[in-house]
Amino acid sequence: MSCSRERPKGCRKRKSVRGCVVGPDLATLSLVISKKGEQDIPGLTDDSRPRRLGPKRASNIRKLFNLEKKDDVRNFVVRRELNEKKKK
Repeated sequence: MSCSRERPKGCRKRKSVRGCVVGPDLATLSLVISKKGEQDIPGLTDDSRPRRLGPKRASNIRKLFNLEKKDDVRNFVVRRELNEKKKK
């Protein structure tokens, strides 16, 4: 079974084979937490992580920090921290 079928213009696209079946032979699951329960899940919901990257577009930065048009957006840009390594 090839897991793909022919598309127009020769493109191949993967099809899902398993569907919604979850078994012990799966290595990883892709999940989204939609509602937080009464107790925390250790290592998952008990700590809060800040965003690694912020928005790039000026209008989205204004929306995130509730800024006005006259505020300077460049002061609110979220940049990731770089670990400088020694070059050889």
